[in-house]
Amino acid sequence: MTIALLGAGVMGSTLLAALVRSGHDPQDLLVSDTSAERAEEVSRRHGSRAVPAAEAVAAADIVLVAVKPQDMAALVEEVRDAVRPGALVVSIAAGISTDFLERRLPAGTSVVRVMPNTPALVDQGMSALSPGHHCSEEQLELARGLMASVGRVVVLDESHQDAVTAISGSGPAYIFYVVEAMIEAGVLLGLPRDTSTELVVQTLYGAATMIRETGTHPTVLREQVSSPGGTSVAALRALEDHKVRAAFLTAIEAAAVRSRQLSPPPD
Repeated sequence: MTIALLGAGVMGSTLLAALVRSGHDPQDLLVSDTSAERAEEVSRRHGSRAVPAAEAVAAADIVLVAVKPQDMAALVEEVRDAVRPGALVVSIAAGISTDFLERRLPAGTSVVRVMPNTPALVDQGMSALSPGHHCSEEQLELARGLMASVGRVVVLDESHQDAVTAISGSGPAYIFYVVEAMIEAGVLLGLPRDTSTELVVQTLYGAATMIRETGTHPTVLREQVSSPGGTSVAALRALEDHKVRAAFLTAIEAAAVRSRQLSPPPD
């Protein structure tokens, strides 16, 4: 199976590396980018082939599009006549709907919209898939298999993609923000920075593992840590006083609004 990867940026190169690790023949992976030098560099690293976009699409069973939303219309116009009948187009561009692509690609083209996130770099990504009108169950499973090579996958209605973008797509940024603050607090309290970093990172990893492996609601786990009159309760009271929970809700709503704004206006 030949896969054309259009866009060799961070997420594109991450997916390329994952496809190679999962057993795909690198010579069946065709890479294109607006920067020919970037495509060549990424291809050399993974043993794949760098070719122009239309040439890659013409040879591909799956077209994996990993470009910025503002570059999508021009790219589709460039390659639309090269899309093979029966090919599957998988888009990971934020805000680009399946309808937007279906109206610009040859009639009946199968499209899947995906919102991944950056932990895909370490095979711990979270991807949400939404099939278009012409996507068969077999093609959806094909897309699921591609994204499963870099982490977990859910399939949901496309109407939820703005919420997915706000929760898991942008979510790593929120976590890194909190981790950064906790590390700085440790330094403020006199800990060496490397020690503070190790304490925070392992605490984050352990807490996330507890949620996944126990299946216990986070509220229950939080209460188990919060002894009456103890240090955790004092800290949580300060967070509530500063309306941190409300701030997170507002921030995530803002991300969802921005995701909707990224969607191109109707034709």
